[in-house]
Formats: sequence, C-alpha cells, structure tokens
Amino acid sequence: MPNLPDWLTNTLPEAARHPGLAIASLGDAKTLGKGGLKLWSPAFEGGEELDPCFTAVEEDAVAPPLEWNAPPPGSQEIVIIVEEASSAGDIPACQWVVWGLPGQKGKLLEGEVPPRTGKNAVGNSEWLLPDPPIGETRHYVFQIFSTDLPLTIMPGASVEEVKKAIQGFVTGCAALYAPFTGVEAADADFDDDFDFD
Repeated sequence: MPNLPDWLTNTLPEAARHPGLAIASLGDAKTLGKGGLKLWSPAFEGGEELDPCFTAVEEDAVAPPLEWNAPPPGSQEIVIIVEEASSAGDIPACQWVVWGLPGQKGKLLEGEVPPRTGKNAVGNSEWLLPDPPIGETRHYVFQIFSTDLPLTIMPGASVEEVKKAIQGFVTGCAALYAPFTGVEAADADFDDDFDFD
C-alpha cells in the first residue's frame, strides 16, 4: 500500500494515517486548510476519544456535532466523509458520507439529519456507530471538502461515487481525528441470577 502523502502526515497521528483516506486522493498541499478552512466538534477536541453517546456502546447514540468555518471563495458545496483509518485493506471503512451542505460557514447539530447522505460501509445512509471490540482502539478521521460546483448525485450514492463526483473540484479540505476504544455496553443486561438483595 502506498504511504500517506507528506503534506497530510503532520495533520494526522501515525495510527490514523491510512493511505486510502478520501483526503489523500481528493486534497493536496494547496487545498489543505486553504483560506483557513477548519473542521471541529463542540463535543470533542481533535485527538480526544469519542464520547460513547456517539458509538454503539449506547442504545440511543447519534452522530456527533460538527462545525466548520467559511471555505475558500467560490465554494458551492460542503461534503463530509468520515472513515475508519484502522481498516485493513486499501479502502478504509466509510462511517458517514454527507453532502448538499451550502458552501459557507456551517454546522451539523448532534444527531441532525443532513440534507443528503450516501451509503456507509454496511450499506445504509446513517452515521455508522463505531463499534470496536472491547479493549481495541479504532481511529476515525472526519474529513471536510468544499467544492466549486454543486453535486448532482442522488442520496444513497456510494462514497466512491461521491469521491468521483468531486475529484478535481475541491477548493479546500481539512481533517479532524478521534479515536475510540471498545468498552462494554452501558446498558448490558445483568445476569438473571444476580442477587440484588
């Protein structure tokens, strides 16, 4: 497998440097952080573990909130792709692919349904809840892209279709990283024989 481009290695820790990440092929040194474009979350700092409320640990888990500042001038649309950088193989597993967001400063609230979503790694169009084995740490990379044309692809498209549609039209990009270590579900059933008295 090829290595991650040099311009991206300073943005991501070694554990999250999967060479198949969307940003590795869609972005470059000129578009990374162009115009000050940045992606962040009010729920976690970059490099900080995801809260279980955004993972399969909790029954009512939802997608985390995300915010971004204004993309470079001329941007028409915002695309967000979240991938699991711990994935084996050439292509990391897609946790979420979102588009249809205006090419301006914006945000997605916790659990908000985006305008358009595509298929994640299990084939549905929802936030794929991180679910590592207990004690194993997986690494998730949230990637934002601004494009100089609006996407015409329909909801339910694959991440590969979305990537193909924006290839060569990216005006700016940025990445946010968060790990998550598998833990036992908070709502795990007690043993029926357990004596509470």
